[in-house]
Amino acid sequence: MNQRATLIYELKNLKKVYHQQPVISIGRLQIHRGTIYGILGPVGSGKTTLLRHLAGLEAQTEGILKYDNNEFERTWLGKIKVPQEIYYVGEHPVSAKQTVEQLIKSVYSDKSNRIVKRYFRGSVSKQILPLVLNSLSPGQRAWFDLVLALESDPRVLIQDNFSTLFDNEMESIARKELKRMNKDLGTTLILSSINDHALKKFCSVLIYLENGHITKVRSGKPKQQRGDYSKK
Repeated sequence: MNQRATLIYELKNLKKVYHQQPVISIGRLQIHRGTIYGILGPVGSGKTTLLRHLAGLEAQTEGILKYDNNEFERTWLGKIKVPQEIYYVGEHPVSAKQTVEQLIKSVYSDKSNRIVKRYFRGSVSKQILPLVLNSLSPGQRAWFDLVLALESDPRVLIQDNFSTLFDNEMESIARKELKRMNKDLGTTLILSSINDHALKKFCSVLIYLENGHITKVRSGKPKQQRGDYSKK
């Protein structure tokens, strides 16, 4: 299989400018299918902006971003048509007067018990079940949306600020389930964080950003376990 066939994203001379201020400027970046990526950098480094571009939620000011060898399709008004197979955690708000447990049972009736046992067994996460969806805190909503993502079988799962709002138990469950999804389904995972403590434990590739530029790319695993990656 040639290199192009293994790519799911390819960025060339990508720039985003807000109010005449450059936010990201990436000469070239290649993201391969079925690989777990960590995007790392301090607040203001451009992580969120980069992820939103990869998800099709924002359009670049200059340059090329290809998904599956093609640029994102656009409507006649120029708005990006976001592919359904890309799941950006946090962009699927659920608003209802049901509790989390009631919604799980109504949407996933055949596997609701499994979902509850798998994702809501911790001392903190189990407290989310009886809460009404409209009343969830940002951290609780982030957890619930991650659960929905894990159960939706996306081709690409993108999450900003991974684990920032989770306790240690929730972070451990998230890592385990994301690794399972990647191994069993071949899902490409792209996660961001302000530090590499959480992501280097299971990401194959760590991409470091600073002031909108990629400063380095490192393997997140020991040499004998490295995944396939490329950044030029």
